[in-house]
Amino acid sequence: MPPPGVCMSIMQERHKKEGVGSLANPEKHSNQDFQQLTQYCLARGVRYIDEMFPPDHNSIGDGLLSPDDMGRVVWLRPAKMVQNPDFILDGLSRFDFGQGMVGDCWFLASIGALTFQKHILEQVVPLNQSFKEDYCGIFHFRFWRFGKWVDVVIDDKLPTVDGRLIFVHSKTPNEFWPALLEKAYAKVCGSYADMNLGTPAEAMMDFTGGVHITFKLTDAPPNLWDLLFRAVQSKSLMGCNTPQGETSANTVAPNGLVRGHAYTVTGVKQVLQGRPVNLIRLFNPWGRGEWKGGWSDKSSMWQTVSPDDRKMCLSVKEDGEFWMTMEDFCRHFTDVTICCMCPDFLDGNSKGLWTHSLHDGRWVAGTTAGGCMNFPDSFWTNPQYRVKIGGLSGVCSETQGDNNMLVSLMQKPDKRNRRLVKSLHIGINIFESGKFPASFFNNNVPVAQTKNYLNARTVVVFSRLKPGEYLIVPSAFNPNETASFILSILSKVEAHIQ
Repeated sequence: MPPPGVCMSIMQERHKKEGVGSLANPEKHSNQDFQQLTQYCLARGVRYIDEMFPPDHNSIGDGLLSPDDMGRVVWLRPAKMVQNPDFILDGLSRFDFGQGMVGDCWFLASIGALTFQKHILEQVVPLNQSFKEDYCGIFHFRFWRFGKWVDVVIDDKLPTVDGRLIFVHSKTPNEFWPALLEKAYAKVCGSYADMNLGTPAEAMMDFTGGVHITFKLTDAPPNLWDLLFRAVQSKSLMGCNTPQGETSANTVAPNGLVRGHAYTVTGVKQVLQGRPVNLIRLFNPWGRGEWKGGWSDKSSMWQTVSPDDRKMCLSVKEDGEFWMTMEDFCRHFTDVTICCMCPDFLDGNSKGLWTHSLHDGRWVAGTTAGGCMNFPDSFWTNPQYRVKIGGLSGVCSETQGDNNMLVSLMQKPDKRNRRLVKSLHIGINIFESGKFPASFFNNNVPVAQTKNYLNARTVVVFSRLKPGEYLIVPSAFNPNETASFILSILSKVEAHIQ
């Protein structure tokens, strides 16, 4: 057990100074050292078994399989399933895999986006792993988890029924990177069952350590297609969701879309059909099941565009990927999330450099958990971050868009198992200037804030602030709720933060 309170804070600060938790020096999840464990197994000629995430029913978790199905599960290494297993065959692609019996389409949609960005993918999936050279049944992956990179070690025993994988599976039977990556993420979540239900934003953040912006499509900005186009150019990860149906089941609508399901945004393209038509390409992580409306694989619309556009875009395959218009996208999906290392796509300006700072904080009942502004007697006790920002200079200011400051608030879990975490409704308020006793908040309104307090892992405020002094106040909706959080501040102007 880690030491409580102050001791833990001192250890975290020491680790930060030593670079522990950086991408170059990730923290060892469960204190397991991949290199040492590998050498131990090789020296003794044994296959690794992970005692921290053992091949048993606890790692699958409760409520995912029926008792009968759970009784039929056999954990097998890939060599027991197929001849000549491979970690990766002919590169990594979104078409390599299909979803299994766990409802982790949000995670798999994010993997689909990850396969487009090789430099990010190689951060998450170390490619120098195989079932041949120095094989001893151990693999590892890296995720960004709540402010730090962690290296996650697993064994390669995978849950099967009748010799077949029951969770994510490769379309090429002897390729195993998707199943092993899913197992590593199940380990950090607590079990496979803990991966049931989520949003692409969560996994994409854990793949990048970046920032994300989610746009509700019922209130989409008029330049959304331009934003998506620039996001593709800036090597962002993008995912989206369909609305829930009458039940929680992933039923397929007559138009081919799956209800309550996550998809990957895999491309945008403008074609000429007498007039410009903005198209968006989407991928179903089931690896099958496609849109049947306009601009789908078999749509007659493709005969109205140039042969070059048709050749470049159209692929008539049952592979889960399809095109649709931007209008249909906004009509049939609820939201789209863009995750990136730097939000310069938002104003189309790559010349101004964003600065990024990360701050650990905590709301403590009775002292620093003041609740929202509905509670004026305690709101002022919340943690406060003073920011002094300057003006833009040089070429950056010439093409500056509307916004220059992005503030992201992420709450940290208090339990190992993802499904047991009780999230608070959280929000951000930004005030201009002044001194900040209780009376200040009674007489001043925020210059920027989250529209609502959301029961979400992360909330974001993106705003334009003129040069001056500001106060950022992250809070939960209700007072006296104890929780930890991470506040990220990205600025396209010079910023000094206390």
